[in-house]
Amino acid sequence: MRPVNLIPPEQRRGEHAQLRTGPAMYIVLGALALLLVGVTMLVLTGNQISDSKAEVATLKVEDAAAAAKAERLAAFAEFKALSEQRIATVRSLADSRFDWERVMRELSLVLPADVWLTNLTASATPGGAGGAEGGSSSGLRGAIPGPALELNGCAVGQEAVAGFVTVLKDIDGVTRVGIQSSELASKGDEAGSGSGGGGGDCRTREFIAQFSLVVAFDAAPVPVAEGEEAVGATAVAETTEGGEGSEEAPAEEAGG
Repeated sequence: MRPVNLIPPEQRRGEHAQLRTGPAMYIVLGALALLLVGVTMLVLTGNQISDSKAEVATLKVEDAAAAAKAERLAAFAEFKALSEQRIATVRSLADSRFDWERVMRELSLVLPADVWLTNLTASATPGGAGGAEGGSSSGLRGAIPGPALELNGCAVGQEAVAGFVTVLKDIDGVTRVGIQSSELASKGDEAGSGSGGGGGDCRTREFIAQFSLVVAFDAAPVPVAEGEEAVGATAVAETTEGGEGSEEAPAEEAGG
């Protein structure tokens, strides 16, 4: 006969005992899995935090080194800024000046023999013109913002005035020459105008033309400071040759 085990399955022991199954086992396994995942994430997060802290510490060290280097170089930066400021100041002062000595020297070289000056005014600005007659600028001079020469004198004829205007343009820096006036003496005024010279009229013969010219240096820099005293020179040239001697040459040319 075949043996039959009459013991209930839940009370059996040994190899014939029934395996226990149910939801509790799965719950335990799930909890363990979640715990493992949590521990893994905690470890990874801790590693990331450690790496970030190490990077922050490295950046702080580099920042401190850069700040120290910038502090050491600050003196050089200040010196460079001061040097550039002084160079700019020197350039500004140099640009606000004009080489009148060179202009006068070149004027003496180009002045024709048949032209003589009675008044010469050099000024850096229109307001700085200081002539022999009170310092008022002529209309042409007032229209020139930079350095200019105001020339008054006489020449042997209008052709000599035109030739003088031409040679004035040979002076270095001259951009234009304006003619304020150029007039010949009238027949009635010929005798009395040149004797005393007090009236400022140098025309002693009918063919002598008295002129007023303005020589402009438009390319020269205008002084920066407003109201600055004009850098210029004022000279009044009187005819030093004797009255008879100065009139003999025109008389002879007239006769010729």
